[in-house]
Amino acid sequence: MHLSLLTLPWWGYVVVSLVLTHITIAGVTIFLHRSQAHRALDLHPFVSHFFRFWLWLTTGMVTKEWVAIHRKHHAKCETPEDPHSPQVLGIKKVLFEGAELYRAESKNQETLDKYGRGTPDDWLECNIYPPHSGKGIVLMMAINLVLFGPIGLTIWAVQMAWIPVTAAGIINGIGHYWGYRNFAAEDASTNIVPWGIIIGGEELHNNHHAYGTSAKLSAKWYEFDIGWMYIRIMAMFGLAKVLRVAPKVSWQPVRPNVDLGMLQAVITHRYDVVARYASSMKQVLADEVSRLKANAHMPQVDLSALRQWLRLEPTALQTQDKAVLDKMLARSDKLDTIYRMRAELSAVWERSNASKEQLVKRLQDWCQKAEASGIEALQEFSQRLRRYA
Repeated sequence: MHLSLLTLPWWGYVVVSLVLTHITIAGVTIFLHRSQAHRALDLHPFVSHFFRFWLWLTTGMVTKEWVAIHRKHHAKCETPEDPHSPQVLGIKKVLFEGAELYRAESKNQETLDKYGRGTPDDWLECNIYPPHSGKGIVLMMAINLVLFGPIGLTIWAVQMAWIPVTAAGIINGIGHYWGYRNFAAEDASTNIVPWGIIIGGEELHNNHHAYGTSAKLSAKWYEFDIGWMYIRIMAMFGLAKVLRVAPKVSWQPVRPNVDLGMLQAVITHRYDVVARYASSMKQVLADEVSRLKANAHMPQVDLSALRQWLRLEPTALQTQDKAVLDKMLARSDKLDTIYRMRAELSAVWERSNASKEQLVKRLQDWCQKAEASGIEALQEFSQRLRRYA
């Protein structure tokens, strides 16, 4: 006697589970994240309604809640007000209790009112999805049982765990704790792996935090964002319209004089500028750290930590790290110059009342100081800075 409409080999159930959970991931990254939270693309009403319905079935998440919590995360990143920062709450807390943190913040009406604007408020949203969010996942369980029999309950359990584990845990946790960084964003965001397949491209989290309103999350030639692939396919059929993508770094011949075009290019690519600055100073840092380590009175500082400090704004340093750094800078003119020049470079794009002409002059002065510093790495970086287009 068959207890299901479909009978599959064992690997067939595995494939079904992966396909169903992948559709859920696509709904989160394309609809909730890139379209609703960041307005990076417009989706055809049919696609939007499909993803809303599917997420109601497989997660019970409310669009306004998800969007509001994510926008607050960007606005308050790595501060005590961040709903899920492992830098503040600890990696174990976010990794293993990410779903609980999400649910707690979803009850904060102030968060929803301030950050949840512009999300759907049609009849379905007012009468079906949020008011009956739990009924969707019950309906999904019933569908799985009818289609696959008792093993459908296992498939349903995998579906229910997928987003809490991958999004609430891995992206919000590991994505701000471990990985590599292409851009010196003003937070601890990282790219977990360069191939964004399992979590729809969200693995490229540092890229996203550097350019939050970009519909494309990959930045380097070796990175792959499967969510972007889906968006491009939908765009070909008129089902999606890309509104914004991250500016691509391009180069031109060295400018002899700093002008408004160079200023705009440097500000636009500021995260890339800072990352390249830290990379360009690598050898100088290594030489100076080796020299200082020979001094028994100096703290033993890992070179990677020093390079990380160079990528951060001074206000982002931990108190103990700043104390160690100040001690090193006091004993090395080169390190002091490199770190001071890093802070002065940030002043070019920090918010101020300076006019465009004053900022151009500030950047011109920075280049002249770098080229007169006597530090070859600084001189070469100034020439690279003059090539940003």
